[in-house]
Amino acid sequence: MRLVIIGAGFAGMYAALSAARLRDIRGASPEELEIALIAPDPRLVIRPRLYEPKPETLTAPLLEVLEAIDVVYVQGSAETVDTKSRTVEIATAKGAKKNLSYDRLVVATGSRLFRPNIPGLAEHGFSVDQLNDAMALDRHLHSLADRPAKNGRDTVVVAGGGFTGIEAATEMPARLRAILGKDARPRVIIVDRNSAIAPDMGEGPRPLIEEALRKLGVEGRFGVGVAELDKSGVTLSNGERIECGTVIWAAGMRAAPLTTQIPAERDNFGRLLVDRDLRVLSVPGVFATGDAARAACDDVGNYALMSCQHATRMGAFAGNNAAAELLGVPTMPYHQKAYVTCLDLGEAGALFTRGWDRKVEMVGDEAKKTKREINTVWIYPPRAERAAALASADPERVTDL
Repeated sequence: MRLVIIGAGFAGMYAALSAARLRDIRGASPEELEIALIAPDPRLVIRPRLYEPKPETLTAPLLEVLEAIDVVYVQGSAETVDTKSRTVEIATAKGAKKNLSYDRLVVATGSRLFRPNIPGLAEHGFSVDQLNDAMALDRHLHSLADRPAKNGRDTVVVAGGGFTGIEAATEMPARLRAILGKDARPRVIIVDRNSAIAPDMGEGPRPLIEEALRKLGVEGRFGVGVAELDKSGVTLSNGERIECGTVIWAAGMRAAPLTTQIPAERDNFGRLLVDRDLRVLSVPGVFATGDAARAACDDVGNYALMSCQHATRMGAFAGNNAAAELLGVPTMPYHQKAYVTCLDLGEAGALFTRGWDRKVEMVGDEAKKTKREINTVWIYPPRAERAAALASADPERVTDL
């Protein structure tokens, strides 16, 4: 029997760990149940940190962890999924193709930034979506030091006033001063079509976010969008022109394109609809998890968000349940009632909330300390020691906050 997992992000990593954990508990051998993980590289990109400097350092190796728990790493990109023949076609780095059959499949392909067809966006916009994107932005920011300090060189426009946009924007003043000199006067502007900053955070945290933005000198343009980009700036939908040296696009996410190959219903974000065990509806043998799945967290209407907090726990349940079906043991319905947010606010600290109603528990330096611990300890892979790695993937304990 073979369980195949596509993706080595947070959801894919925990799906592999959890499936191996259940296999170990049930006393099955790797020969009886092969667990294979497909990804271009055997590393976890610490995606929630890609707004920080030195993004090239924000990865963690996975190969030793996978070897410690007897998970087969298959290097390449999954290009085609045939759910009738239960095969995945993989493109290798050298351009060759190979097929891998599966008895159960876990789709953990993550999400991608949604880039609309706005004139100039592809040529002149940057992002912190994927590792290569963040590295390109970092190189660009450092190149600003070689340009004259005029015509908006020190101005950054961030398109998107959600979680990612706020973290990118509030980090920019310190990043630019580190590059351009402590006497530089960076100007950062958040542009969002919503009427206020952080539309998903609610009324409780918003005044604290607005105060942090004022403290940092970050401006806002709300109720408008970016209509056009060129090499010297942006034009907004209301006709306002902003001369700037950098535009960061942070407006909206969609499930990775591979989900379209699964013949099942999807939501407006491209996520596959799944049941409480994270099985894809109407497609036998296929599970979806993380940003690839629209999954109910509880019985009162809350659904998992596109976040590593949800992806890690969803991954653990998906891996466990896919393995459980093959091993003939009961599955475990996914649930995640605990939910926190920890929003980095740059030099203004951070904001920590708990619950779906976003009750504020910590602000400023205290919340910043928690954010650093989350970013540098909690979200990293377990150590490459078999017992510890398997123990870390108990679905009922993963991200139990």
